[in-house]
Amino acid sequence: METHLKTLNAEMEKSLGSFKNELAKLRTGRASLNLLDDIRVDYYGTLTPINQVATMHVPESRLITIQPWEAKLIPEIEKAILKSGVGVTPINDGKMIRLNIPALNEERRKELVRMLHKTGEDAKVGLRNHRRDSMESLKKKHDAKELTEDEWSRLREMVQKVTDDYVKKIDQLIEHKEKDFLSV
Repeated sequence: METHLKTLNAEMEKSLGSFKNELAKLRTGRASLNLLDDIRVDYYGTLTPINQVATMHVPESRLITIQPWEAKLIPEIEKAILKSGVGVTPINDGKMIRLNIPALNEERRKELVRMLHKTGEDAKVGLRNHRRDSMESLKKKHDAKELTEDEWSRLREMVQKVTDDYVKKIDQLIEHKEKDFLSV
């Protein structure tokens, strides 16, 4: 029984971690290196994460600097950033690339809040899927007479409580990020 709950907790923790990663990619108007996490650069024919071919810094709240280890990568990095759709135009000075993060306008903020809620709902669906799988597993054990009626009932309540706790965590993260979007 304990193993079952530990497994469920581990799966839900992975879903929560994935949701946190998605949140980090949503731009709030402040510079964050997480904005560049999914960008891959063509490096000698191989798509390589940008942080493996350049040094990146956030010297100011609205500026990211990218200094490639090889100067010939600057055009490739520029292309990758433009294709990524992060909504920032790279500025090339021949030695490094600067990304000025513009302040968010009201329309973009509302769009980000909608995206935030959609991402949050997707994460909750993932949690519910874990709950469903867990409940099905418990039902099989109950039907096979491996669990008594009391154990089955108690485990179902515990699974629901774990699910509710993780849904609450996601709601708190959404609320915090929404305040971030609307207060910038």
